[in-house]
Amino acid sequence: MTSPQTVTPELRQWIIEQAQAGCRPDAVLAAMRSSGWDEEIALDALTHTLQTFLGGQPPGQAVAQALPPPVRVPEPALAGSPSTLWAHDRDVKVLLAMQHPRVVVFGGLLSDDECDALVAAAAPRMARSETVVNETGGNEVNASRTSDGMFFGRGELPICQTIEARIAALVNWPLVNGEGLQVLHYRPGAEYKPHHDYFDPAQPGMAAVLRRGGQRVGTIVMYLNTPQQGGGTVFPDVQLEVAPIKGNAVFFSYDRPHPVTRSLHGGSPVLAGEKWVATKWLREGEFQ
Repeated sequence: MTSPQTVTPELRQWIIEQAQAGCRPDAVLAAMRSSGWDEEIALDALTHTLQTFLGGQPPGQAVAQALPPPVRVPEPALAGSPSTLWAHDRDVKVLLAMQHPRVVVFGGLLSDDECDALVAAAAPRMARSETVVNETGGNEVNASRTSDGMFFGRGELPICQTIEARIAALVNWPLVNGEGLQVLHYRPGAEYKPHHDYFDPAQPGMAAVLRRGGQRVGTIVMYLNTPQQGGGTVFPDVQLEVAPIKGNAVFFSYDRPHPVTRSLHGGSPVLAGEKWVATKWLREGEFQ
């Protein structure tokens, strides 16, 4: 796309054709973003075009149709810009905080010994990582994710209980709303291409997934070692990369299952050495 981007009559006609074909507004918005349109320009064009097409609805009506409503999400107590937060049993440093997307980088969430213990407990149970299948709600090996991984049950080991309690206190979210810890191992060249962690409720297989605790609303990725090179966590929508430093973590939340949250993220390829991470996903309700 050239800059500045201009909303042409041809674009508006294309939007109308997508609506007539039965495409959901959020799918149209995602298609525009993937084609290079600026998010705010695309949303404005979509809103005003649909407003006209749908018969002159009041301002904001088309936006409401294009976006699912926001929900409450986990949130660290960052009022007053503290440099540290007390998280259940230890002080954790606040290294970076962004509002949109909501991204917070924490320093020293885990000790070196805790990182090593989690890797040691997970290592014998590693298998090729899988992704959720939208059509069925099951899991499958996917070429976009080339790590090995495993899941602990929530509270399965004392170290899991300690880390889960720490996270719950840090982001002010019920412990029971968290999934069990997932540990991932990335060898040289392994990566996880950019993706969203929320579930698309329009997909046929997601109903069963959502019954287990509702939508995912937050993620915290904990770095269990420091790779020699590469392996950062990237947020392409805002050109942010978080370095994978042992004991540190990156938290991000998403208040609706929609790209407008700018929560698109991925794990960059490991260029040298290896990377171990532990991921914790947080649900709207109690995870079962």
